[in-house]
Amino acid sequence: MAGPIDRWRERRASQAIPGAILQTPTDETSLDSETGAVTSRQGAEIILPAAAIEGLWDPEHLERVARTYWITLRRFTLGLMHVDYTETERSVVLLTRRLPLLTFKAPEYEMDRGRGIVRWRIARGLLVSGRGRDGDGYLEIDIQRRDEPEKERVRLLISVEVANYYPALTGLSRRIYVQTQSRIHVVACNFFLRRLVKRELAPSRVGQFAGPRSAEQAPEPNPVRERDASERPS
Repeated sequence: MAGPIDRWRERRASQAIPGAILQTPTDETSLDSETGAVTSRQGAEIILPAAAIEGLWDPEHLERVARTYWITLRRFTLGLMHVDYTETERSVVLLTRRLPLLTFKAPEYEMDRGRGIVRWRIARGLLVSGRGRDGDGYLEIDIQRRDEPEKERVRLLISVEVANYYPALTGLSRRIYVQTQSRIHVVACNFFLRRLVKRELAPSRVGQFAGPRSAEQAPEPNPVRERDASERPS
């Protein structure tokens, strides 16, 4: 007879998308020794049966992916950090809104048939130096879709990137950042990617794109611009 642990494992397994494969996540973290800017990018490839993506590739689910990222961060930190919402900003706070670690501007959404992007531009925060406030720094989730009709599957290339981030640290402390705060982000991103495979998408707090599912009725984010490395925010 199955015990509580066995039943819990069965429930978790049943949530996963059948046939989904999560490739080994990658991690690229770098520190510009001249400017002190940090760039950290985690990514992975998720292979899905083509049928599994039906009903998921739309603005509403892109918004839910964004919310899932914040929920994952809260759970990973055992609730010590969570996101405080206003109409114009999102703040990652430590226990209380009086301790805003990172404050971002409201998210920007871009989506078309092959790519979905959510981008939060860094505004300020206790962990942001003066140089990095209201600058070119951002946090971004980028999902690229590669359909393979002949194999009846879809490849999703997912990356979570923090770019042009200036931590409120100096000298050797910035190198310590790479081994501490950055590592926390890496592990949290890995948990986030696994939640996507298990279809654990949290309902959006704002619900900007929730509601009617037809293209004629539902609001659409901006189409994705073709961007090479020189066109990305720097």
